[in-house]
Order: sequence, then C-alpha cells, then structure tokens
Amino acid sequence: MKRFLFFLFVLLPICLSAQTNESDTLKLQAGLSLSGIFQGGNVQTVIFRVNSDLSYKPWKKWVFKTKNSFVYQEFGKEKADEDILSLNFLYFNPEQKIYPLLLGFVSTNYRRQINIRSLLGGGVTFQVMSKNKNWLKIALSSEYEQTEFNNDTFNRTVYNGNRSINTFRGTIWVNGKYQVFNKKLIFSHESFFQPSLQRGDNYRWLADIGLGLPLSKFLNFRINYLHTFESVVSEGQKQEDRLLTFGFTLKNY
Repeated sequence: MKRFLFFLFVLLPICLSAQTNESDTLKLQAGLSLSGIFQGGNVQTVIFRVNSDLSYKPWKKWVFKTKNSFVYQEFGKEKADEDILSLNFLYFNPEQKIYPLLLGFVSTNYRRQINIRSLLGGGVTFQVMSKNKNWLKIALSSEYEQTEFNNDTFNRTVYNGNRSINTFRGTIWVNGKYQVFNKKLIFSHESFFQPSLQRGDNYRWLADIGLGLPLSKFLNFRINYLHTFESVVSEGQKQEDRLLTFGFTLKNY
C-alpha cells in the first residue's frame, strides 16, 4: 500500500514535471530533491529522502500546488521509517497580497504507528515579501483531521482505548525562499504550528530548513534539516524526530 502511495504522491508529480512559489507567472513549476546517507560494513545504515514539488495553473486565476515527500530509514537491516507526506493546495488569485486557499493532506508514519492521517480545510495566505525571486509568506488555516493508529495506547492516557483520534485544528504556516551572496546560496524554510481547537494537549509543529548551492541553472546541491514534534504519540515513542540529509535538487525553472 505504501509503495503505491509513494508512486502516487511522489513519483507521479515528477513524471508530470525545489520549493515552488505559487505566485510566479510560470504555468508549470516542478522540482525534485534526492538526499540520503548509506553506510555499509559492520553496521548497515540507509537514510533516503525524496521531495517533489509541483505548481500548476489549470485556469487563469487558480493555482494547484502539491508538495510530497518519502522518507525511508534502515539500521542494521531493520526498518526504522517508511513515511509519506502529501500536502495539496488550491489557491485563488495568488498574485495578490492576500488570497484564499483550500488544502488536503495525506500522511503515514511507520515509527509513530500512524496507519494513515488525513486533513481537509481552508484558509488565507498573506504575501509578506516578494522581490527578485526572494519571498516570504504567512498563512492561517483551519482543518478537520482524522488519524488512524495501529495501537490504542498513548503517552497521554486520556486517549487510551481509541485507535482513531479526530479533531479540528488551526494552523499557522511560515515559508520562504531567499537567494544570498549574489545568488551563490539559496536558503529556504517551511514551518507550521498546528494545535487542536478542541484539546490543548494535542498539538504538533514542523520545521524544514534547506540550503542549496547552485551547480547549474537546473541543478543544486542541497542540505536539508527536518525537525518534527507531536504531543500525542504511541506509548514508548519519542515526541521529537530530527533528520539531516545531503543530496541534489532538479528543477525546470
């Protein structure tokens, strides 16, 4: 099932085609990042991460954007992670300073024993800065979330006995991209804070930071740091995860 989701949410956008900006005038923008680590010998370690971004204008004032990632980790030939995250947005009139959005997410998480998580909602984006391919945006949204676990015991005992945890959430997003040192380095970041609107003990946040070194017009060397936190996790699991990877980004713009 996860192999199928990997093709659908990560490889499919690549077949149709870095962090894209939905406010750009290009009708189609696409990027693919591959990063990871392999160590053989006495202890085998595999860390592999794929990110794909696709931004497409189906109509004059509408933009569809999908951001997808797949993470696989293995230590001593034992699987530690096999996770999929698909973030999908539909924007109306994104060339304006303020514009509305609809969103739909799907994710899985092997280590945190999440079989599938889905969110559906809407919100508004504020374009704080956009100049010379440098941009900064803040968005506010609200979503309804459904999460199916493969266990019913959690670090917060109030949730014990339920394999499904559903809630309404509010989200604040901050993301941007900047070219510095005469465009010799590209710094990008995307983060969100996502509390439950019904329970104060249920919240999460994510920070994804990237540093790119352009090797050519369409190819960058890239360093990525991903830091995630969830307040409600399966019993025995840590609330925080961190991942540092090195690799390359291909793009069509």
